[in-house]
Amino acid sequence: MTTTAHSILSTAPSQDASVSLTYDARLLRRKRLTTDSGEAFLVDLPHTASVDAGHAFVLDDGRHVVVKAADEPLMRVTGDLVRLAWHIGNRHAPCAVEPDALIVQREKVMRAMLEQLGATVTDIDGPFTPEGGAYGHGRTMGHDHSHSHSHG
Repeated sequence: MTTTAHSILSTAPSQDASVSLTYDARLLRRKRLTTDSGEAFLVDLPHTASVDAGHAFVLDDGRHVVVKAADEPLMRVTGDLVRLAWHIGNRHAPCAVEPDALIVQREKVMRAMLEQLGATVTDIDGPFTPEGGAYGHGRTMGHDHSHSHSHG
């Protein structure tokens, strides 16, 4: 019988196991996952959720599986950070902001655009924890701002 998680805590009172997930894998509703120690469990949430590193799935047997940000292919971007951040944001791409660099997911079209804008782009691997969506929380989902407008 598979153990199931029906809820998430923003902080876990205890850690019985951990699961390492990439940024894209941390957006889920119903999915079979495997802990870092090899135990399978099912996530079955009422709604799609963006799960951050440090959050914990609450299993139906009372245990907590803490989420870790897995290493993934990224790009470290340096140059005119304000201008580059504007162009990254204009593409609605997730971005982590460091004092001296921007971190984005590795993708050839994004790399070409950034290099054309004069950025220095370096491949790195590491956990990806981008800035939250509007007002500093949540995930920017596609291009729906809950109002109508055109980009004419």
